[in-house]
Amino acid sequence: MRRITLWALSTVTVLLLLLSYHTSTSSRTSLGAESSEVAQGAPDDVGGSSSGGSSSGGSSSGGSSSTATGDVTQTRWGPVQVEITVADGEVTAVDVLQQPDGNGRDQQINAYAIPVLKQETLSAQSADVDMVSGATVTSDGYVQSLQSALDKAGL
Repeated sequence: MRRITLWALSTVTVLLLLLSYHTSTSSRTSLGAESSEVAQGAPDDVGGSSSGGSSSGGSSSGGSSSTATGDVTQTRWGPVQVEITVADGEVTAVDVLQQPDGNGRDQQINAYAIPVLKQETLSAQSADVDMVSGATVTSDGYVQSLQSALDKAGL
């Protein structure tokens, strides 16, 4: 009798936990919660990516600085495109023109990952940046578009 009661209570508990689980697309949370989810290795967009798409790149001059726009990289979750600003042979700014944003989870991941990738780029001054854990596909697309922009800028 004790085993049956214990089994029934365990089953009810598991069902309640499953029914109370909120999916990542249900709502947006604060950035603090997003970064802890990504840092804990939340499941990400696992899959391949391929370069392609159109290029709106090139560079424009404005004094001693210029910009170069990388090719659009199509990833599993959406396009990624990076634009860099170069002054005196150094990358001084990075802008992400396109990023996956099809659902709340994409927005959460990119709210954390994109600033990290930008900072890594400015520190490394190359496309040799560390991937962001939990944002593998976005990171891969970012690096491919960044390399394209660096090539166009002659760096």
